Amino acid sequence: MEYPFLEVPLLGGGLLIGVIAIVHVFVSHFAVGGGLYLVLTELKGYREKNESIINYVKKHSIFFILLTLVFGAVTGVGIWFSIGLVHPMGTSALIHAFVWAWAIEWVFFFVEIAAAFIYYYSWDRVARKTHLAIGWIYFGAAWMSLVIINGILTFMLTPGAWLQTQAFWDGILNPTYFVSVLIRTAAAIILAGLYGLLTASWIKGDAENRALLVKYNAKWLLFGFLFMAIVGPFFVMAIPPLARHISMGGAAAVTLFAVATVAFSALIAIFTYFGPYRQPHQFTAAFALLFMVLGLMVTGVTEWTREAVRKPYIIYDYMYSNGLPADFYPNSDAILAKYQDEGLLPNYKWSNVGEVREDNTMEAGRELFRIQCEQCHTIDGYNGIKPLVFGWSRERFLREVPDIHNLKPYMPPSYGREEEHRALALWLESLNEEPVVEVIQ
Repeated sequence: MEYPFLEVPLLGGGLLIGVIAIVHVFVSHFAVGGGLYLVLTELKGYREKNESIINYVKKHSIFFILLTLVFGAVTGVGIWFSIGLVHPMGTSALIHAFVWAWAIEWVFFFVEIAAAFIYYYSWDRVARKTHLAIGWIYFGAAWMSLVIINGILTFMLTPGAWLQTQAFWDGILNPTYFVSVLIRTAAAIILAGLYGLLTASWIKGDAENRALLVKYNAKWLLFGFLFMAIVGPFFVMAIPPLARHISMGGAAAVTLFAVATVAFSALIAIFTYFGPYRQPHQFTAAFALLFMVLGLMVTGVTEWTREAVRKPYIIYDYMYSNGLPADFYPNSDAILAKYQDEGLLPNYKWSNVGEVREDNTMEAGRELFRIQCEQCHTIDGYNGIKPLVFGWSRERFLREVPDIHNLKPYMPPSYGREEEHRALALWLESLNEEPVVEVIQ
């Protein structure tokens, strides 16, 4: 309620953040796993005295740097820009809780960038041991960036003891922290192999070495998927009961995406075994692109599911997805009592509608929708409210709007005075071009 936020018609603010975040995750996890891949593959070339592998790693490293340090960095900035505009309350809460974590992560990111450039430009200019050491420094810094950011991301779903203590380490080392580190490390290994398949498929004129590298990259994928299959169930067991319920039938769309996460992952693993692993000579660049598309799809449905199971919160039990305070927010009882007594509109600093009157019911209803609902819903675009309430009667609007959280636990409560609930209900009813029933007095 303290900040204005950006409205994104048709697309919606949540989807805007999601699109940027999915692409960023697809590249940033490669930045971690790819660092390990460079070092181990270079080491493989030295041990096997295979100059073809060394030449491949050199070419792969320039692809790696351009993608991760340029495109990856731009999308990372894009996440900051979008979350700050779309969800300023949530962003502010995370910064106040974890500003030092981000500061430390930025130090590791600086080391990561410097080490990556030194690694690439020092090929054949320094001793092999020194070059490998630079690669290990890069991977260590990149993995530590993941370790730190993972703490903040998992905190949003499982803040744990932080809700009572507000202590930094209670927030970072939350109930899903360690298992999520393992899952994200597995994802980084998978993406290292996935991108490796792509660059290996570009090798020309050396069929045997190409097949060797294709099979080598397939092993990265198979190991990563096996590792994730082992640790994944522990994450599901650690999330809050409501989040688990939502992913297992409580919300149909979320359940479908959760199933898609497992199904697409299994599909890639099966394709990997029977394709590049068993028949590396037959693997082509076209198949590599197909694998990349499937990999991006898995990343998309997984990240979407991770975000969706957190509903109705942006920070679980602390702040709802629309920025309004939940149970453990400081002085939440007093704040919510004020909203109930005085109304939501008079207490929102950035509203042009001060209160509900007889002559501004529709305007007030639209404003209440903007304040309480537009973080997740558009009017008739992505997750549009218009088709969701099509055919509702006025009686149903008036009954469900004040009690929406109890009827649909994955939605935040509807705050405000009785006349504000009524204004929102009547505005929602107006979205139906032909109301189903006559006006009820």
